Amino acid sequence: MNEMRLTIDGREVTATEGMTVLEAARSAGIFIPTLCYHEKLEPYGGCRLCMVEAETRGRTSLVAACVYPAVDGLLVRTRSEKLDRIRKTILELLLAHAPESPVLLDLAAEYGAEVNRFEHQASFCIHCGLCVRYCAEVKQKHAVGFVDRGIRKEICFIPEIAAKECPDCQACFPLCPTSYLQSVYVLTEALAFPASAEAGKA
Repeated sequence: MNEMRLTIDGREVTATEGMTVLEAARSAGIFIPTLCYHEKLEPYGGCRLCMVEAETRGRTSLVAACVYPAVDGLLVRTRSEKLDRIRKTILELLLAHAPESPVLLDLAAEYGAEVNRFEHQASFCIHCGLCVRYCAEVKQKHAVGFVDRGIRKEICFIPEIAAKECPDCQACFPLCPTSYLQSVYVLTEALAFPASAEAGKA
């Protein structure tokens, strides 16, 4: 397998063919924040927190590190005034949905994000898609998915599948950065398959 060398924050990092910038950085112990990334899942590039500055042939671009390929000679900066400002704004928008999320609050402290900058929204889902993708790609059950679009997009459990698959699985629960997933499951369990809910309490 071909090896390549790139520079991340002034450090030379060795990567193998097929690795992304995020994977190369993590292999070298360099931190890049993410919310929608999981090593078992296909790169998603949804949260944009992993945005970095990538310079090649004298041209610098803002790219999502989780989907951008590591290439020989690439120069990467993971922190800059511009990147910190972008991450701060993203976090403030996400905190409007999940102001009590420990994961978001830790990142907010790192980047100086204000919890109450934007008006709080009714939903606590930040659309990272981890639960949906994990259920589909790893468990191959498709018990949870998205409904609606845009700002009204929400996750939901498919009752006829969830009633059979979820009680003994729940592998996606720890992935949720806001704990919203567990709340949706409890509601679905109570309304859509009460027999399973009662069995779980027994």
